Amino acid sequence: MTNSDTPAVRITDLGKTYPGAASPALSGVSLSVEPGEIVVLLGLSGSGKSTLLRHVNGLETPTEGKVVSLGETVSDLRGRALRGLRGRIGFIFQQFELVGALTVLENVLTGGLSTLRGPRVGIFTYPRGLREKALSHLDRVGLLEFAYQRADQLSGGQQQRVGIARALMQDPEILLADEPVASLDPESSSQVMSLIREIAAERALTVICSLHQVDLALSWGDRILGLRAGQVVLDTHTDSLTREEVMEIYGRVATTTSEIEALEDELAEAREQVLSQEMRRSARDRFAEDLANEEPA
Repeated sequence: MTNSDTPAVRITDLGKTYPGAASPALSGVSLSVEPGEIVVLLGLSGSGKSTLLRHVNGLETPTEGKVVSLGETVSDLRGRALRGLRGRIGFIFQQFELVGALTVLENVLTGGLSTLRGPRVGIFTYPRGLREKALSHLDRVGLLEFAYQRADQLSGGQQQRVGIARALMQDPEILLADEPVASLDPESSSQVMSLIREIAAERALTVICSLHQVDLALSWGDRILGLRAGQVVLDTHTDSLTREEVMEIYGRVATTTSEIEALEDELAEAREQVLSQEMRRSARDRFAEDLANEEPA
């Protein structure tokens, strides 16, 4: 465990340039995240959010600078030491990354593989204690009744809940979430994000989550880090931040053709979500009106 006086994550002058890239994915990024803090990385597609997250658990290696997670300099770790650090850092993916043909329970059990030796095939090849632990996590995310159902038969929101339960199998100290609700409708998004926050509070987890939805970031995070073209352009606590200030940051980020196109795409997505909600409300209203006007048989 990291000492409470030590940042859970400390990043100093981090830079990342991919081979053949015209510009760096990250440049001069420095920040600290305290234990138990819930931080949102906010920015357009291509702003460097996912790249930054992947440096925290060593899925990416810096071109320059330093990342210290849970007291360990990540780029210095290899083999078992790196696997040990990753075992302390849970990861929730945008596209869920479940094996559809496996049951919900077995997908959750894979989150405990780092504690076992050798591969496992089938639920009953996992120790009983691990199976009980997986069932308790499924109960916590509200999916216990779906334990023996195929994962690909669940809705998107339910599949992301399975992803959360799987991450909890590691007993993580840090939870990373890369656009965890990008594939979900607004109602499911709100439910999933509320669940992550509740679990983080229960377990005193440090959470770093990338989002592009401004309102969701403001209502959910303790602190917002705004990214533009691989650089931090905003770092403030949400209790002192207004939506207008964040939208001003969004307005300033579109400086190139690709960034303008990305902003237009995300604004179009937001409009589509609002329209979808209005259509669902309209359909419900029409249905209620038809019922009220229906003559008794």
